Amino acid sequence: MIKLKFISITLTAMMMAVTATAETTKGWTTTWAAAAEFTGESDMPAKSLSNRSIREIVKVSIGGSKIRLRLSNEFSATPLRIKSVFIADAKDSCDINSKSAKYVTFNKKRDLTIQPGQALNSDIIAYNLKPLQRLAITICYGDETPVNATSHRGSRTTSYIVEGAATPKTSFAVSERLEHWYNIASIDVEGDNGCIAIIGNSITDGRGSTTDKQNRWPDIFSASLQDKGIRMGVANLGIGGNSVFFGGLSQPAQQRFDRDVLGQTNVKYVIVFEGVNDIGSAENDAEIRAKKIIEVYQEFIDKCHERGIMVIGGTIMPFKHSFYEGHFKEAARQYVNSWIRTEGHFDGVIDFDELMHDSNDPSALKEDLQSDWLHPNAKGYKVMGTFAAEKFLSLIQQKTQTKQ
Repeated sequence: MIKLKFISITLTAMMMAVTATAETTKGWTTTWAAAAEFTGESDMPAKSLSNRSIREIVKVSIGGSKIRLRLSNEFSATPLRIKSVFIADAKDSCDINSKSAKYVTFNKKRDLTIQPGQALNSDIIAYNLKPLQRLAITICYGDETPVNATSHRGSRTTSYIVEGAATPKTSFAVSERLEHWYNIASIDVEGDNGCIAIIGNSITDGRGSTTDKQNRWPDIFSASLQDKGIRMGVANLGIGGNSVFFGGLSQPAQQRFDRDVLGQTNVKYVIVFEGVNDIGSAENDAEIRAKKIIEVYQEFIDKCHERGIMVIGGTIMPFKHSFYEGHFKEAARQYVNSWIRTEGHFDGVIDFDELMHDSNDPSALKEDLQSDWLHPNAKGYKVMGTFAAEKFLSLIQQKTQTKQ
C-alpha cells in the first residue's frame, strides 16, 4: 500500500521514473478516449449518417509524431461503411487548418467496413500532434450505416454534419450540429509515457462544464500535470448517468471496466470515481447498494493489481438539495467514502468529498462550485482538476521514492 504523503524529491528524478520520450522508447500510449455507448433514436442525427460527413472535435493530452485512430461499431447491429477519414488541426468552431489535413488509412485503404460488434485501429499516421491540442476528425460515411450508431452522448463539444463526402476544403459552416461523438473511440501516440484511465459518471463526463471549452475536471487535470512536467496520457471514460452496478445509463462500470479502462493502451494508473448514481437512485436499499459498490471496487482493484496497475479511489461528493437527497442515501455515501479512505484498499485517494463539501454543511456541495447541487460548475471542475493533479503528483513522488 502506498500512502499519499508528500515527499520532496527533484522533478527531474521523478520524470525519469515515470515518463520517457518517444525517441527513446517503443510502444504506444492512449492520449484520448471516449467510452462507447449504444445510441438511441433521440441521440441520432435528424437524418441517417449514410452518405454524409461528420466533423468531430477532441482535445488530446500528450502529443507525438506518430499516431493511430480507433473507430468503433461495437454497439451497432449492422455493418458500418466509411468512404474516408481525415484528421486536421482544429481552428475555431467547425474550421480546420486544411494544410495540416491527413487522410487515415486502414489496412492501407481509405475506405473500410466495420462489422457489428467490432472496432478497428488505423494504420500508423505520421502527424505532428501537439500536447493538449484540439484535433478535428472528419468521417465520410458510405451508403450503409447503422440505425443506432455507436456513440458517446456526452461529448460536451459540437459535432458538425454535412451532406456528401467532405474533403479538407469542404465548409461545415452550414451543417447539422449535435453535442455527440459518433464512432470515434480512442487515439494512441507512439511512446511509452503511460496512460491514466479515469472511469466515472456525468461528473467525470463533464455535466455542468462549458460546451466546446474542454473544461471538464479530467481536462484540467491533464493540463495541470503537464504544467508540472508530467507527460502522461489521460483517458476520460466517464459516461453521463452511469453507475457502478445498479441501473444507470449505458453499461454499468462493472460490465465495461475491462473494455473501457483496461482496454486502453499502456494504462499505468486508474482512477475510479463512480457510485453516486447507485446510491442516489436507491429505494430503501441504500445500505445493500453501498456494500455492493465496495465489492465491485475491490474487483477493480484486484484486476488492476494483477496487471501491475496502480488504482486510485475518488470519494463520492455530496448531493444535498439535489433530487438524490435522502438521509439513508447520505449514510450510504459516508459508509462508502470511509472504505475508500481506509488504507489497504485503494493505492491512493483523491478526496473530492473533502475538497468540494460545504464546511458548514458537509452533506452539500459548496454553493459557488455547483451547478445543480449534484454536478459542479466550470469553476468547480477547475478546482477538482487542479486538486487531482496535486494529489496524483504526490502519489507519483511517493512511488519514485520507494523505488530509489
